[in-house]
Amino acid sequence: MKKSKQLLLITALLFIWELPVIAQQPTDTTYIFRFVPNDDMFYVPWNGNDRSLHQLLNILEKNKKQLQAGQMYISVSSYAASANDILTSERMAYIRNNRIKSELITQGGLTEQMFVTDRAIPSSYGKEKLRNVVVVTFPASVEKVAEIAGIEAARRVENYNKERSGKAERERLSIEQAAREKAEAERLAKEQAEREHLAAQEKARKQAETERLAAEREEKERAETERLAAEATAKAKSHSLSLRANLLRWGTLTPDLGVEWRLNHHVGILVNGSYTSWTWNSNDRRYALWEIAPEARYYIGKEKRGYIGAIYKAGSFNYKLSEIGKQGNLMGGGLTGGYQLKLNKALNLDFSLALGCLHADYDKYIVIDGIRVRQGKETKNWWGPISAGVTLVWNVF
Repeated sequence: MKKSKQLLLITALLFIWELPVIAQQPTDTTYIFRFVPNDDMFYVPWNGNDRSLHQLLNILEKNKKQLQAGQMYISVSSYAASANDILTSERMAYIRNNRIKSELITQGGLTEQMFVTDRAIPSSYGKEKLRNVVVVTFPASVEKVAEIAGIEAARRVENYNKERSGKAERERLSIEQAAREKAEAERLAKEQAEREHLAAQEKARKQAETERLAAEREEKERAETERLAAEATAKAKSHSLSLRANLLRWGTLTPDLGVEWRLNHHVGILVNGSYTSWTWNSNDRRYALWEIAPEARYYIGKEKRGYIGAIYKAGSFNYKLSEIGKQGNLMGGGLTGGYQLKLNKALNLDFSLALGCLHADYDKYIVIDGIRVRQGKETKNWWGPISAGVTLVWNVF
């Protein structure tokens, strides 16, 4: 008892004597490790223990040199440890402290001499009144080191704190000076960049305005030139003649030719004609037809390239592509529309499609020993597409 009172007296005197030093010592940080009530085992993944352990190991690794030199200590305290059927609360607190220290020693490469360990603290911890927790404080305060590790250890910590405090102050002043210089340089650079940016914006604005005015003048001149050219063309060319060849028909080995006479810019009259005659397989197969298709068109649009109109079609055919042949006449008509794509001054490409009705009267026949034998007569009406063309147009004049 007497020895305990002496130790408390020495600790109090040392604390009063070293108050200025304590004010200079580095700020401590606490790490809380939670335990299951009535259990002395330390569960790392439980209730945030793994996160606290990882953070503590990182800071201890950065200060291991000071720990090894006895210039820093780790304070370990158990708060409000609950007893169980085997262990008293004091024994439970002792074991829990050792669990934490063992984990740090094993993972952090530390030694027992780097710790200052409290006896069991029966009260709860902090404003939240936490119970069944072990609180690790790093670095331990000078008074805590003096109380547990002794006066000599406390002096080493005190001397290190003094040295560190002066060095930290110099580093702080140096960092502040560097920060002020950097801020001033950044301010000047920002002002210079802002001036350059404003100058570039003004230059770009003037350049854009100049280009806009030039583009407007050019557009007006171009539009006026096109208008005058269109008027001159309209005056010089109110009539035109063109020759036509439907490439779709030619693609099926059916020659197709036509002519169009433009009465004016809007109205055109044209006639297309097709003819083909093919036989093979000793005259047993035949493909023959002729057609004539007059058409009237009304051209629309600014450049008069689109059109609508009416078409009439008449002709005869003789098809024998299988055992039964068909020979007869066709007639019909409908509405047509399309667009002419200009290739150059002389050539256009005319895309057209006509919808309407075709009426066909024809005989069905077979061929026996080279002689056609009539098998009957049929009549059909077809509603739908009656003509399609991708036609090459040559403007003669």
